[in-house]
Amino acid sequence: MNITNTIQRCGWCGTDPLYVQYHDEEWGREVTDDSKMFEFLVLESSQAGLSWITILRRRENYRQAFAGFDAAKVAAFTAEDAERLMQDAGIIRNRKKIEYTISNARHFLEIQQEFGSFCDYLKSFLPDKKPIINHWKTLKELPASTPLSDTISKDMKKRGFKFFGTTICYAHLQAVGYVNDHLVDCMFHEL
Repeated sequence: MNITNTIQRCGWCGTDPLYVQYHDEEWGREVTDDSKMFEFLVLESSQAGLSWITILRRRENYRQAFAGFDAAKVAAFTAEDAERLMQDAGIIRNRKKIEYTISNARHFLEIQQEFGSFCDYLKSFLPDKKPIINHWKTLKELPASTPLSDTISKDMKKRGFKFFGTTICYAHLQAVGYVNDHLVDCMFHEL
């Protein structure tokens, strides 16, 4: 018996085993670790204009290419590192995305220094610094962005972040569990 058919999930993950695993084990679960938060920032900004499954399938390649998602190591990357990454067929070879990932790592470290952690920075935008739990019944109800993602994205842009507009920001908030958008009939709605 196939477990993917016996459990009620959000319809967006379909039946692709990688997507199902991501949905079941990560999406919408609150991230409290800055290294995991940085990983999602790298992946989300790389996803701009592409499907999420495209990035998920390359996740391990990104992990290798971007120093195990160590923000301090990525922040120290040079122009030579960016050129090396442009030759890496395992990631999306978009020069701007690569260069902005490096500069975003530097801004990530600045926020850590200012707020103590990047997680604390993001939570400072949340009501009572707690994740938002929505109660959507259908996928059509899920927004692409919200006033919250507009505000965070605008603040991050002021701080120098690139490839992190309001839509990417909202997807990031969903991924890291700061907005729980599991549908109400999904078994993971009440984590």
